[in-house]
Amino acid sequence: MGHKFSLVLSRQITDEESVILREAGFADAAFLSDSLPTNADVAVTKIDFDDTASPTLAEAIETALETVKKVPDLTVPGLSVPAVPKESPADEPPVLVGEVVDEAAAAEQPPAKKTAAKKRSAKKVSAAVQGAGGV
Repeated sequence: MGHKFSLVLSRQITDEESVILREAGFADAAFLSDSLPTNADVAVTKIDFDDTASPTLAEAIETALETVKKVPDLTVPGLSVPAVPKESPADEPPVLVGEVVDEAAAAEQPPAKKTAAKKRSAKKVSAAVQGAGGV
């Protein structure tokens, strides 16, 4: 998986400028016509990246910003990075509800309390799933 992000340039670029950027490292990037996010009347070029060569997202962005400087009078007024889900270690289950259950304490509770705790937990999980768009 690569590092995905987009740069919004300060203006539309020419075909010659596109060639300069592609030869300078944007060969796999997608160049699109767009409008400036702060002013829909201003036509700009948006470049979408899926960088698989850089070890980190920060380095991928820094490289792209440096490459844009190869074209005179071109700046980057916009950067967008899609949200990336945090990965959990393989031995750690994902957390659905922000509640920590002490297994030892739960085992010591009388059966009636265990059942009530399970029902409360099931309701919280159900509410969390529904709030996340499921069920």
